[in-house]
Amino acid sequence: MANVFRKVKDAISLFKQVDLNELSRISKKVNIPKVMNAFSKLDDNQVKQLMRMLEGANKPKKELPPINGDFYELRLRLREEDRSIQLKVRDFMEKEVAPIVNNFWLHDEFPYDIIPKFAELNLCGVTYKGYGCPGMSFLMEGIIAMEMARVDSSIATFFGVQSGLVMGSVYTCGSEEQKSYWLPRLQQFKSIGAFGLTEPEVGSAAAGGLTTTAKRNGDTWVLNGQKKWIGNATFADVTVIWARDLDDNQVKGFLVKKDTPGFSVEKIKGKMALRIVQNGLITMKDCEVQESDRLPLANSFKDTAKVLQMTRAGVAWMAVGCARGAYENALDYTRKRKQFGKPIAAFQLIQNHLVEMLSNLTAMQSLVFRLSELQDQGLLKDEHASLAKVFCSLRTRDIVSQSREVMGGNGILLDHNVARFVADAEAIYSYEGTKEINSLIVGRAITGFSAFV
Repeated sequence: MANVFRKVKDAISLFKQVDLNELSRISKKVNIPKVMNAFSKLDDNQVKQLMRMLEGANKPKKELPPINGDFYELRLRLREEDRSIQLKVRDFMEKEVAPIVNNFWLHDEFPYDIIPKFAELNLCGVTYKGYGCPGMSFLMEGIIAMEMARVDSSIATFFGVQSGLVMGSVYTCGSEEQKSYWLPRLQQFKSIGAFGLTEPEVGSAAAGGLTTTAKRNGDTWVLNGQKKWIGNATFADVTVIWARDLDDNQVKGFLVKKDTPGFSVEKIKGKMALRIVQNGLITMKDCEVQESDRLPLANSFKDTAKVLQMTRAGVAWMAVGCARGAYENALDYTRKRKQFGKPIAAFQLIQNHLVEMLSNLTAMQSLVFRLSELQDQGLLKDEHASLAKVFCSLRTRDIVSQSREVMGGNGILLDHNVARFVADAEAIYSYEGTKEINSLIVGRAITGFSAFV
């Protein structure tokens, strides 16, 4: 009897905390004597659980830690002015791109209205000096690529083609006249560029021989052949075309303006990844280009490779951004999604997935951070960039997969963003050198033996 009396006393003390008007309102919906009788039949453990539940209902909502994919706080290694640029890019991507990106991705279209807004950032041609370019570090170039890919990999790719591949070709291999004319226009997005290297039958084997040919005839070069998967090609004002000179069998670079006779572009449709990027199939039939539009310092594939080496580090950073975006979206989802009476982030298996994702992401960030430091110190080698591309694109695949997994069925909906990251990670995995090709570059460096065919 004493035990029952104590339980009833506890129940009465709870009801005393309720306002009389509120109690009267409750009594119209609940049989209070019946509740009191049921309460008296609870064992001690059940009473404690009920008390904790009732007391917890009055507690303020728990403040959760901020969602931050930079777990090792690498941002603290940035200068204040560099950090402000990072946050400026993040703000731009979250306000201007995030609200529209899923719709454009779904419809395989490019949001042309954001191009003038890109120009206002004044960040294109990040690392180049002069010609209106910012002249910043390679580290900042990587961080900008990451911040863009954190929201959308397609937009990051568009920027990477313009700022890296196209401007890099002109900056590295162009004449002073070509630099003075094209670099300011490209930097301000008054002209849009594309980079034509990959061909329908030649991807990884580009170093071994391009099928697109160039034949000199006086002050004119005649180009014939096709290029495939060329980003920005459908609306580019100028395309850098790499072709094999029929006279010396060496690769040379050309600046081909749109509407040049014999130069046509067909949009590639039906892609499952990077759908915002407007990839084109370029066909050249007796396309005539003036000698003044040939890149004079591009005289072999080694010169082409210099441009690719500069940009490959940026692709590794882009993989990090894609992975970070997926992880942060997944973490946010798991803290809001409730099952079995609580957020799924409170369950052990979900936390295990999240920690595995964060571990890979943190390793990737640390690797690319050091990679860009080497690049800024003039110590970057092909194998350094290739190792980063291999590791980061592989781990990105793992992270986006687990991000989708913790979301369950909702993970395949564009509404939650991760489905887009899952698809885009597949493109990042393959472009700018496949895993196999980049692995062979690293393998050659560490063994001393070349395993290329």
